[in-house]
Amino acid sequence: MANYKVMSWRGIPTQVKATDGTGAVESVMLPPSFMQEIDRIAMAQGLVDSDEYLDAWSWSHELTREGPAGEVAAIVAAEVAEAWRRENGRI
Repeated sequence: MANYKVMSWRGIPTQVKATDGTGAVESVMLPPSFMQEIDRIAMAQGLVDSDEYLDAWSWSHELTREGPAGEVAAIVAAEVAEAWRRENGRI
């Protein structure tokens, strides 16, 4: 059993972090295109190096899923990336 959460910037996901009962902490980054999209938007809005940019980062609520931390982080990252692409038609 692992607990996981997703980091995002203004709703654009970038990373999944999972922990399990063994104390393992695993972090999986989404494909680089997600961070590139964040950078593109932040630059277009003049937010780079601003407090507004930093304040837009957040973690989701922690959820639980069966499996070890590494496996859960990888599976959730793939699912989150696919869901984002389906819903937004880009990245």
